[in-house]
Amino acid sequence: MVQIKPFKAIRPNEAAAKEVASLPYDVLNSKEAREMASTNLKSFLHIDKAEIDLAEDQPPYAKEVYQKAADNLKNFIEKQWFQQDTTENFYIYQLIMNGRPQTGLVVCTAVEDYLDKKIKKHEFTRAEKELDRINHVDTTDANTSPIFLTYRENKTIDEVVNDWVAHYEPVYDFSSFHDVRHRVWVVDREETIEKLVALFAQKVKCLYIADGHHRTESAVKVALKRRAQFPNAPVETEFNFFLSVLFPENQLSIIDYNRVVNVPIEPDYFERLAEAFTVHNKGVVPYKPKTAKTMGMYVAGQWYELKVKPDIQTNDPVKGLDVAILQDHILTPIFDIQDIRTDKRIDFVGGIRGLKELADAVDSGEFSVAFAMYPPTMEDLLAVADSGEVMPPKSTWFEPKLLSGLFIHPLETDKQTAEKEK
Repeated sequence: MVQIKPFKAIRPNEAAAKEVASLPYDVLNSKEAREMASTNLKSFLHIDKAEIDLAEDQPPYAKEVYQKAADNLKNFIEKQWFQQDTTENFYIYQLIMNGRPQTGLVVCTAVEDYLDKKIKKHEFTRAEKELDRINHVDTTDANTSPIFLTYRENKTIDEVVNDWVAHYEPVYDFSSFHDVRHRVWVVDREETIEKLVALFAQKVKCLYIADGHHRTESAVKVALKRRAQFPNAPVETEFNFFLSVLFPENQLSIIDYNRVVNVPIEPDYFERLAEAFTVHNKGVVPYKPKTAKTMGMYVAGQWYELKVKPDIQTNDPVKGLDVAILQDHILTPIFDIQDIRTDKRIDFVGGIRGLKELADAVDSGEFSVAFAMYPPTMEDLLAVADSGEVMPPKSTWFEPKLLSGLFIHPLETDKQTAEKEK
């Protein structure tokens, strides 16, 4: 079973919350972040992507960027845009998009649970992106962005969370980015906190990373580094825990994560496609797949439906995914794209941007072909994680996005940890 722990969050004052809250650092590039935060001094992007406050030619992974993030965090606190709670609390974070709510519990989860595989992953990570967040966490002494975790539905936990939402007023309630409503409650009753800790310890066998694999790996590696530095630090030391938001899996929705590819389209391309797919021309009308084992393709101004032939379908939890079928029967054999994590000829477009983004990418000449994918289900994700396997990179795109800046989990400074060791 899993451990959860309350914590003293650093969070915005109520008046500043909407201005502070930002999209996650990893869904924006530096240029987009710079533009978004240019007229908003309170945007959390000044902390999460601090290169926006330095020269435009400053490398985003330079040590000066991480020091700027730490300085900006200190500045936000000094200006009282941020405050730290004086008691250890849980928090409830509800997001409502298109009338559909998802309600999560904001907690600290245990590094030990990840090492013991009680927190399960479904993707590999990239070393340079891990190192970025390691440096960010280490320099700011904080988990600045929450990790998005899920668990199999438990009605008793739902009742506790829903009861709190029904009887208490939220401390934040605002709409932002794609008209998503964000509401936050502070759970500060000791009896309720203890009940939730016990329920997760007794009823939840494992947690699953929905989004935030790099943040998880980075938090764990910072913890291991500090354990080596402070071998006598107590187990409850803050670096042994990391900031997470836990949602029951039945409330979550995965949307498509699409592909655009820049490769020459050879004369025998459609003939080779026909080996694994039934191909139907849909003309200029954008085609969005409605079922699994079907994908859309846009090339040379035309949309096509690609239906996976029955003889190549499989019940394997990984190879049966549409993104894996695309990889195994188009990207690798036809385009010679072996590793989509490193190959510069492929890029990825979250479904929230719509099919027009795919067509525009091809029509501009930057890419030659685009693929509109049918998303995996939550059960697909859990099955892959339970099998100990991983999905192909960029398989899942979750909406709505958890905003950054609403909760920060401060780690203890070296001086504080050294005092504890005594």
